Amino acid sequence: MTRVSYFYLIIKRLMDLAGSLIGLIITSPLFLVVSIMYFFGDAKGPLFFKQQRYGKNGKIFYIYKFRSMVMDAEKKLKNNKDLYQKYLSNNYKLEQEEDPRITKLGKFLRKTSLDELPQLINVLRGDMSLVGPRPIVEEELLEYKNKRNDFLSVKPGITGYWQVSGRSEIGYPERVDLELYYVYNQSIYMDIKIIIQTLIVVLLKRGAY
Repeated sequence: MTRVSYFYLIIKRLMDLAGSLIGLIITSPLFLVVSIMYFFGDAKGPLFFKQQRYGKNGKIFYIYKFRSMVMDAEKKLKNNKDLYQKYLSNNYKLEQEEDPRITKLGKFLRKTSLDELPQLINVLRGDMSLVGPRPIVEEELLEYKNKRNDFLSVKPGITGYWQVSGRSEIGYPERVDLELYYVYNQSIYMDIKIIIQTLIVVLLKRGAY
């Protein structure tokens, strides 16, 4: 289990509150525009996608995203056994062209990283932080083996060291090393640096999947 100062945790939480509130206010017009798009085409249906993920100390919470997939996407994937096995062996992802779950709107949202915006709500609630390891599902937790408690000792983040180091271009087991590097070296300076790098990565659309 990693140890950090209470001062760092207090400053980090204040940054999370300020960042999530300001972010939600600034992006509120985008929320409105995107929500309208869910009345049409293959994206028609609920605005948000929610899924159980592991949070700090193993606490389970629901992560929120703009829905980029069709309804019952997980069921649709698991019904195709060959494609599901490819998904598992390919670091829990598929190429967008072969993934039958992703909608046309979803492809745009993922490419621009706009699908992540609702996670500002998770940050405001305290389930997540602006910066930290990505929240993962149960299958992925197995990748951390005897380091799982270290990984779960910090709040997951909207962005983190893995995202600015390549994101979807870097899979397991290399991803484990990147996520743990943040856990062992977290600091206010590192958080600010990652936030700035994230803005650059998003603008250049690097590693978006």
